[in-house]
Amino acid sequence: MTAAEEAELANLFRAALAGDEKAYAAFLSRVAALVRGFARRRIDHGVEPEDIVQETLLAIHTKRHTWRDDAPVRPWIFAIAKYKIIDAFRRRGRHIEVDIADFAETLAEPERESASPREVERALDRLPPGQRQVVSSISVEGRSIAETARAFGMNETAVRVALHRGLAAIAKGRN
Repeated sequence: MTAAEEAELANLFRAALAGDEKAYAAFLSRVAALVRGFARRRIDHGVEPEDIVQETLLAIHTKRHTWRDDAPVRPWIFAIAKYKIIDAFRRRGRHIEVDIADFAETLAEPERESASPREVERALDRLPPGQRQVVSSISVEGRSIAETARAFGMNETAVRVALHRGLAAIAKGRN
């Protein structure tokens, strides 16, 4: 692009910033062509140049107030386009899929934290009766919140509160 073309592009953008809609349309049309070529030269498969063009035009529109009127406009445009290309590559990422069967035998078995029945009974005995029933029903017997609520004639919110408070009391008692 020649210096005259750069000056013409900057003048279109200045007019657009002043509210000239025709100048803005002409500016965006020229920028789209510039960015399209820029993107095609810098990306490989997996990222669409047209996506970069659209994202760049949107960024130019939302960040148009950041362009300094006395600065050249092309470097500002290409900086935005460059960052849009980088963002596209980041989004695409590099993912490697590995079949877990290839190394499953080398993985450690998950450790289970368990308490003896006596420890469970002691922890439950320290709770008030309502909390004890709820914690025992859900954590020991494996019932759901809804099942526990029906069994004790409570609403589900009250069951959640009693469970939370009971478990917090047990955790506090272990410390």
